[in-house]
Amino acid sequence: MDAQPLTALPAVLALELSPGQAPAATLSRDEAEALAALIADDLHALLPRIGEARLALAGALFDPVELLRPGFPAWTTLDELARRVPRGRLENVVAFGSHEGHMPAQTLEPEPEHAGGALRLLPLSVLAPEALAEDLAQQMEVQLVGRGEAGARTADWLMRTLGVQLEHARYLSRNDLLALTCVQYEHVNLAPLWSLLEAALLTPYQPETTLSARGLPLRYADGAVHAGSPAAWLSAQPGEAAERAHAFAGLVFELRQYAALLAAHRLPLRLDQGEAADGWLLENLAAPDPDLAPPTLVAHEAAGLGTVAVTAAQAGADGRPRLLAHGYPLTPQALGSLVAVLAARYGIEQALYAQGRVVIDAAGLAAPVAVRH
Repeated sequence: MDAQPLTALPAVLALELSPGQAPAATLSRDEAEALAALIADDLHALLPRIGEARLALAGALFDPVELLRPGFPAWTTLDELARRVPRGRLENVVAFGSHEGHMPAQTLEPEPEHAGGALRLLPLSVLAPEALAEDLAQQMEVQLVGRGEAGARTADWLMRTLGVQLEHARYLSRNDLLALTCVQYEHVNLAPLWSLLEAALLTPYQPETTLSARGLPLRYADGAVHAGSPAAWLSAQPGEAAERAHAFAGLVFELRQYAALLAAHRLPLRLDQGEAADGWLLENLAAPDPDLAPPTLVAHEAAGLGTVAVTAAQAGADGRPRLLAHGYPLTPQALGSLVAVLAARYGIEQALYAQGRVVIDAAGLAAPVAVRH
């Protein structure tokens, strides 16, 4: 079989933990081998021809966001490692666990910041010759979602070894995992985000456009998500000033949600016609006028969200503010970096003048005529 080209069929063993459980992130080599043997027995009962293929297991527990990343790096690494290993003492089952606290590749190391979720996933891959792969793939899509509960021996081994209580332990194809994640994102009003993520995962060569739930234009292209201008969105909103300010704060909150999830999935967020860095977006409107006073940096604030935008402006000769740029901190930690970049760009001190509100005028996001120190 090893002389023939092998097709990889990705799957997971999904563990739904009881509340408050915190298992170790990885299994040792011996533990991974023991679990792989149990999994092979489970899958053979569901997929009789799987014995003709190679089953590979990564003995590491991941959050869905760690597995659903462009290029599916965890599965790609698992497949590469499995193709190199000759038949071992578990016949055609190969398992990769940790040795001295480390997995054999960085992409198989779970990230501590994602360790608190109730759903933990162990990546599996079935490597089969092309003639067998099509039949196995069809059977996996039918059998795993319908009858894929892990066997009693497997579930008992997991609870004893990991020291946890399991609500469920079941096998899912990667397509099943994608469908499950889609439903979860739709349930929390993040369907537009999922449409972009799905494009990045499954059709990365094809652009995708959508609107956020609040109507901000979004598109996937060239390995990144590009957002429309929040300030331009605000300029098109009807209503009284207070209503528009509240709506703008809500939009930035939504954008922060998107940014956090996209970062977890390792999909960069950019700004159309603007700049982006780790944690902030910036749109430039005009170059400073050397005949006017130096620019000042104004903080737009909203209750519960802190600073939602930073506007760089000069006092114009006509007494009206001259807007130079709008910046959007997407995390609290990024505000200092954004202010530092703007201060260096304009040759001014890193002074941010808080207004206690979102400053808007008829045209949209604005700055006060006289900064309140």
